[in-house]
Amino acid sequence: MSTISATHPTSGELTRGHKKVIFASSLGTVFEWYDFYLYGSLAAIIAKQFFSGLEPGAAFIFALLAFAAGFAVRPFGALVFGRLGDMIGRKYTFLVTIVIMGVSTFLVGVLPSYASIGIAAPIILITLRLLQGLALGGEYGGAATYVAEHAPNGKRGLYTSFIQTTATLGLFLSLLVILGSRLALGNEAFEAWGWRIPFLVSFVLLLVSVWIRLQLNESPLFQQMKAEGKGSKAPITESFFTKNGKIALLALLGATAGQAVVWYAGQFYALFFLTQTLKVDATTANLLIAGALIIGTPFFVVFGWLSDKIGRKKIVMAGCLVAALTYFPLFKALTHYANPALEAAQNSAPVTVIADPDECAVQFVPGELKSHVKFNSSCDIAKGLLAGKSIPYHNETAAAGSVAQIRVGDQVFSSFDAKGLTPEETKARTDEFSKAVLAATTAAGYPEKADPARINKPMVLLLLTLLVIYVTMVYGPIAAWLVELFPTRIRYTSMSLPYHIGNGWFGGFLPTTAFALVLATGNIYSGLWYPIIVALMTFVIGSLFLRETKDVDIRS
Repeated sequence: MSTISATHPTSGELTRGHKKVIFASSLGTVFEWYDFYLYGSLAAIIAKQFFSGLEPGAAFIFALLAFAAGFAVRPFGALVFGRLGDMIGRKYTFLVTIVIMGVSTFLVGVLPSYASIGIAAPIILITLRLLQGLALGGEYGGAATYVAEHAPNGKRGLYTSFIQTTATLGLFLSLLVILGSRLALGNEAFEAWGWRIPFLVSFVLLLVSVWIRLQLNESPLFQQMKAEGKGSKAPITESFFTKNGKIALLALLGATAGQAVVWYAGQFYALFFLTQTLKVDATTANLLIAGALIIGTPFFVVFGWLSDKIGRKKIVMAGCLVAALTYFPLFKALTHYANPALEAAQNSAPVTVIADPDECAVQFVPGELKSHVKFNSSCDIAKGLLAGKSIPYHNETAAAGSVAQIRVGDQVFSSFDAKGLTPEETKARTDEFSKAVLAATTAAGYPEKADPARINKPMVLLLLTLLVIYVTMVYGPIAAWLVELFPTRIRYTSMSLPYHIGNGWFGGFLPTTAFALVLATGNIYSGLWYPIIVALMTFVIGSLFLRETKDVDIRS
């Protein structure tokens, strides 16, 4: 089999062979991101299929936690595969990662649901997510390093920016396949069994990806380093237990953490916010997100190119700062244009929970643990009702030991304490309480779903596109910046760990953390505090302590 080969260029232009390297690396990475993000795009359906033993609000939170599990292990994948990549080569390492990812994704598509095999279903699902996370932990650093080591000085920002488009293109591809399947089958059939089709399609993508990866040759800089006997015998030790470890820590806190939360807030959290909070139907929300991705994706290359001219640091820091300063007005504008009825109801008849804070538990605790966290208190019943219906509310402190109340506009409804009641009595009281409260919220204008006729789609698309452009600012230059911070012999390991801790932990847990904050406070915008605080932290640390690298010669 012939392979795609290219030496490291010394001129400012890439040869046809180098462009093939970039295309082959990028396309394989698109497919891997497609596999990884299918789960996130289908989180609401997966919650019903694999976490149906929990209440709806808790099921969605636990589906997001399973989604986040894949992110949690990405740093461990970075260590395992980064070490292999620095010792045996870039090519074969990320060939292994694509196989692990593709097989794990395919198995999700054939996994029986909770209704069929009980608790084994979510356990197996989480195991497969962990395997996906390990694979992705080794993928990105390899692809970014591989392309950067083929690119000429002065153009690394531009050429690694094509790798940066792969995450968004993978998300876009997953949305496209999901939408196609949903439209072909109808919503009912898709949610019953058709959701498996996008996962099964991954097997075809796996075959294409393996074929592409087999045609790649090893990185020229890695080959040169090995030929000169300059390779590292202990990449992990050299990366994190020498003075290089300080640079890795600064790269995490001063670059990738902020980049990650802006990425996930601008794409995944925006999608969840539309569907779960604003109750826009899934098809419309996915189409709007897909449209924003189409419009915004070229800006990855624009900002990658610009970073070769003015620097990586300036662009990434500017993206973190502008995102942190504008998230609240942007997400409030999304509410205004996507669900104006909800905005109007919040303004005219705000809902308030009046309760003793000591009687209120965390709303996404599993049903099996309710007795251990006093989940049957009057406050929990009141908040559980509102959270289950996605009705935003304010909190007001009541006297210690008092029974919680829900105020809708001028109407007040007293909750009840279920301690000591039989299940039948609890159900009867809950039904009566729910009926009264929901009648009041309906009369006050709180909608069950966003009215499609009242969604201002052009404005929503504009706002989503702006969020995606923020993503391109922080993500377009980040690969070149990370590559240039570390030497060749430990580059794969050194850049992979801060990248995947930043994106796997700071970014991957964003949807779960944000929705937990929303459930805890009742305020639909409170989840934004998490990405805002992290982005500001990165802006400060990165501005003060990380150096600009655009003129670094990575061959030295």
